[in-house]
Amino acid sequence: MSTLMSGLTLAGMPQGLDRVMNLGNLLTQTARKYPSRPGLIRGEISHTWAQINARVDALARHFQTLGVQPGDRILVQLVNGLALFESAWVAFKLGAVWVPVNYRLTPPEVAFIARSSGAVLMLSQSIFAAHVELAQLEAPQLREVLWADQNDYAVIASKAGESFVAAEVTSQHPLWFFFTSGTTGRPKAAVLTHGQLAFVVTNHLADLLPGLTQNDCSLVLAPLSHGAGIHALLNVARGAASVLLETESLNCAAAFAAIEKHRVGNMFTVPTILKRLAQDPAAHDFDHSSLKHVIYAGAPMYQADRQRALATFGPVLVQYFGLGEVTGNITVLRADEHAGEAPVGSCGTARTGMEVAILDAQCQPQAVGVEGEICTRGPAVFAGYWDNPEATAAAFRGGWFHTSDLGVMDARGFISITGRSSDMYISGGSNVYPLEIEDALLQLPSIAEAAVFGLADAQWGEVGVAVLVARGTAPNSAAVLAHLQTCLARYKLPRHIVFWDELPKSAYGKLVKKDIRALYLRDVSAI
Repeated sequence: MSTLMSGLTLAGMPQGLDRVMNLGNLLTQTARKYPSRPGLIRGEISHTWAQINARVDALARHFQTLGVQPGDRILVQLVNGLALFESAWVAFKLGAVWVPVNYRLTPPEVAFIARSSGAVLMLSQSIFAAHVELAQLEAPQLREVLWADQNDYAVIASKAGESFVAAEVTSQHPLWFFFTSGTTGRPKAAVLTHGQLAFVVTNHLADLLPGLTQNDCSLVLAPLSHGAGIHALLNVARGAASVLLETESLNCAAAFAAIEKHRVGNMFTVPTILKRLAQDPAAHDFDHSSLKHVIYAGAPMYQADRQRALATFGPVLVQYFGLGEVTGNITVLRADEHAGEAPVGSCGTARTGMEVAILDAQCQPQAVGVEGEICTRGPAVFAGYWDNPEATAAAFRGGWFHTSDLGVMDARGFISITGRSSDMYISGGSNVYPLEIEDALLQLPSIAEAAVFGLADAQWGEVGVAVLVARGTAPNSAAVLAHLQTCLARYKLPRHIVFWDELPKSAYGKLVKKDIRALYLRDVSAI
């Protein structure tokens, strides 16, 4: 390294040296190269890349007239469809920040995200009117709401005009608030940037979908507001169409019919969905030989389920491990490695351009085969948590991003996950944080204490157990669930609810989850 480069800091760079391509220009480039090819397909309706790009440019021009500036946050609550797909590119081109939320969240959860993100505009649809109303009430900076299912929106999106010139951005310019959670249980916004996502797109194309072209298409089986949205970026970059199912809930027969009809080459999913697809009789009724890459992530997969999926789909499974903060970019287990080269249960080796280490409590590397925390660093790691320097500092201890997942590494670099250092568990591919549920439970006057933890489940990976202590007469489980449904998404609801006279505590008066879990399992086994 030269003396000049070794002494050059970002702050000392000549003006403009840190400028990068606005990620929104991926859509512009693809629309220019493949204008008449399909970009998004749902049922019998297809939109070409040129049509999508023209709509995005029209919407971006309109958002500007509403006062949206680079750096402003745009809150989006929509089900999968054209409006959700194009909203990301509108935000990107504006230099604004896309803030999509899971459509399954409740009004209080969405209102919190509206307030904490500082969103100035919300894009939604009529079925979420209650969410919008509460968000406007609790987030006074939210000054504009657009309804994607009303005629005004369609008119705006169809207005012809000049091409929209994407905002100038730097590598550290935010483009997506990927809401996650931590040990506090409160949602946190992981700040994803233009530079980070440009690397992720390139890396995913190299590690997950080598050879992807405009002649391929991808089946979308998960909300575009989360991991499937990251996957969609790759298809836009290569001009490969995304195929959406016509219903939000999974219909296995419809999924296989779409694969056969459109000759789908790849799809992104989570282990619970992959398991359902592999077990469904429709797998034998339709031709799915076009599939080259079936990518799954979001949670560990039981070996029996993985073998069943391999038997159904053939040697096309690709697994990756990661978090929203690193956009799934930590390890990859390629299709050829599923055949037996990798250790049983491994989630693969470090992604191209990324470094992974197993560290002890002092952030020192562990020896081969010794358990520690899985940590990573490299250009796929996010810029930190929005407006939360304490959480950011904790996540980057010792110069590494800490995943809170425990694991071991073998001599060849294959990682196997052994557990988690936090209480978080994964149900159906979604992270569930017990403290958030416990807080909601303790809002009931009849609940004095609450402890929630996850247990292994053959269908969902893990499900929640709530062990409660009543204040006076214990309410029935139905009443408890009815309360939780008003403030938590359905996937967060505990599957099992029991009442005890007391919960074991430490000498310092704290609940001891491992003791509670052990007692619960003892009681269950005795039945």
